[in-house]
Order: sequence, then structure tokens, then C-alpha cells
Amino acid sequence: MDYVQTTPAEAAEMLKVIGVPDLEALFKAIPPAVRLRGKLNVPPGLSEQAVLDLMSGHARRNTPVSEFDSFLGAGKYFGYIPSVVDALASQSEFFTAYTPYQAEASQGNLQATFEYQTMICELTGLQASNASHYDGGTALAEAIGMSIEHTDRKRVLISAGVHPASIRVARSFFRERDYELVEVPLEGGRTASLEKLIDDRTACIAVQQPNFLGYLEDLDAVSAAARRAGALSVAAVEPISLGMLKPPGQAGFDIAVGDGQPLGVDMMYGGPTFGFMACRMELIRRLPGRIVGETKDHDGKRGFVLTLQAREQHIRREKATSNICTNQALMAHCAAIYLSALGKQGLPKVANLCLQKAHYLGDRLREVAGLKPAFDAPYFREFPVKLTRKPADVISKLLSKKILAGADLGRFRPEWKDLLLVSASELTRKEQIDRFATELNEALR
Repeated sequence: MDYVQTTPAEAAEMLKVIGVPDLEALFKAIPPAVRLRGKLNVPPGLSEQAVLDLMSGHARRNTPVSEFDSFLGAGKYFGYIPSVVDALASQSEFFTAYTPYQAEASQGNLQATFEYQTMICELTGLQASNASHYDGGTALAEAIGMSIEHTDRKRVLISAGVHPASIRVARSFFRERDYELVEVPLEGGRTASLEKLIDDRTACIAVQQPNFLGYLEDLDAVSAAARRAGALSVAAVEPISLGMLKPPGQAGFDIAVGDGQPLGVDMMYGGPTFGFMACRMELIRRLPGRIVGETKDHDGKRGFVLTLQAREQHIRREKATSNICTNQALMAHCAAIYLSALGKQGLPKVANLCLQKAHYLGDRLREVAGLKPAFDAPYFREFPVKLTRKPADVISKLLSKKILAGADLGRFRPEWKDLLLVSASELTRKEQIDRFATELNEALR
């Protein structure tokens, strides 16, 4: 919103109305020890053009990822975004609206959200979706909370193959509560057997597909183990992979979550993005946030309403499923436009391109001396390689060649200190992969 500064005359009039002689008297209840004395240490105001010049100068210090040969992944991906996404999402009806508090007067926003929810259900193979979350990490934490409340159990198994940032978010959510989060180790790059860890105290099992290392998990085995123990199963999924892989709903999972950034949202320094969530119909009343539903108005015309709103702003706090969840309406609308533009044939084509190019990348890197695959397991769009030099040094050296070599996995876990995670997307070209292999071979010599 626009900000117009109060004039001295207006300030004096307001103070007169409330019966206060001056600003100092207005703030007299604040203890002197915590009050700021003197002026704020901020520069003076600038004209509009001066601000534009300043910010343009700052922007020129950054180089967009499009100017590099990028092999970065690890949860954020550089992919093709059809021009229609920005063209439609930038319409003022979408671009200026945070959320429909006067919901039924916002039929366009509600319909866009309804279509988004429908597409998320189709992607995940589950029956109900909410109107989105902040990001994939918070969506996973909310799914774990749903499972704890539904089962009335306090023990959670979470695979070490889940994105480390998401695991940290989950631990932050439940740090001050009487719940136990147990990490299931990886064996050969994939989640180890659950049989010795799962028991009748387990609320849920959470895994990622593909996992953080890029490898494919056996979702059917995980969901079966959860059912035998009376626990729920939660899958954190990469949405592009669902153009090829079995959706979690078909694999017997109860809840699916993920980060929607690959669905038509720019990388933008890591955010903003949005988290998606879907679940079985039996769990819909525990689904946090908002759910848009379809109805008919007084004249029998199709309309949309906020059907369920299990958050604290809409119902009594003690009955809220979550007190911190919100939706990322604009980013979710981008995803709906992206999925509509690609259609049921386009998304599998994008997924297949990611798969084929990642496997060509794997074949070329096997030819590089001093490098070998970290594990022998099936992967989708990214995988780790083991280096004979520190990954950070290799990344730094290739950066000067305008190559973003990948992610140093040692930043996430000490046991991964020799691993470099590399990724390919539908935009990765053969000549970029060939050049990367050549330069990587030189950097490792």
C-alpha cells in the first residue's frame, strides 16, 4: 500500500483529539532504559529516481542463473517457465490480492485456487488439497502435526533422505513439545529398513521422493510398513517427477507435501515459493489452512466458497489445526497457470527431458578421472558424485568458467563431505553437459 507521511498540523490535531500535549507524553509509559535517544542510524530519504539508480546498481552486482551453465538442484531448480505464467499472474486481480477475506466477492481468486487444488489432487493421487503453504518445509511439518493429532501418538520417523532444511523446520516446530523425531538412516543412498524402528508408538513415517540425494525410494514398502503399525505415511515429493513416477496416493500414502517452486516459479534467491499439501478424504478436517469448494448460488449458477478454514484466523484458536499456516495464493496461481499451460501431455514430456538429460550427465561424468557415483541407485533428475578434491574448491574453480557445478553436500551433513550433488533440467543442453565434464576433469587434475 502507499504511505503518505502525516503533516505536523495533522499530528497536532490527532494529539489534541486524544488529549495528549505532545509525542513525548504519548510514549511516557515506555521505560527510559529501553527508549531510543537520538535519531535512527538510517540515511536521509531519496527521490524516486535516486532510489531506482541505487537499487539498479545493487542489482547489477548479481548475475542471473541464466548466464551460467547451471547444474544446481538440491530443492530449487532452474526450469522453463511459459510466458503465459507471468502474463496472467501479473494481472491486478491476482497480483495485488493476498488472500480473500471477503471470500465470496473474490470469485476469480477462489476459482483459481479451486483449480489449483484440483491439479494438486490429480498430481498426488489424493482426494483433498488445501490452498497451499509457505513452502515445502512448513508443509512437511504441518503434515507431521496432522499425523500426531490423528493417531494420538508422539513418535515420528523421518528419513535422513528428506531435505535437511525440512528436517530442521520439523524439529523447530516440535522442539518445545513432548514429541520424538527419529531419523531413519540411509543405506546405499536410500532409506534403510523400517522394521526395527517402527512400532505401535509411531504416528507417521515421512520420506522424500526422489530423496535429497536424488535417488528413488520404495514408496510401496514404506506405506505398507506404516499401515502394519497403524501409523500414517507422509511423502514429500518433487512435483515435476510426478509427470513420470507413481503418485504417492497410488502408493498407499495418506499425505503428500512438497515445494511447488518447479511449477512455474522463479528461483528468486530461494523464495518466495509455496508448499502444497494433499491428503486422503478421511483426514480433510485435520488439513490446515484453507480449502476452496464449489457450490451454486441462489440462481443456480456455479460459484466458489471457502469451505473449510481450519486456522486460527477463522475459528477459535483452541480448535485450529495450525496457528501459523497461511497460503501463498499468488505463487499457487503461478503453479495452476503453469500446469494448465503444459497440460497432461506436457508435464510428462518435461519430466522425461529431466530424466534423459540427468542420465546423459551421469554417463559423461563417469568418464571423468577422479570422480565416481556416490551410490548405485536409480535417480530422476539429480545425483551425488564423489570427488577426490574438496567440492567447495571445485565449485569455486568452475564458477570462474561460468559453470554452477552443483551443491556441496558437506554443508548439510559431515558424512557427505566428499559429495557434490549435480542436477539437470529440461533446459540443460548437451553441449553444456559436455563442457561441464571437460572442465570438471580439468579441475580435478
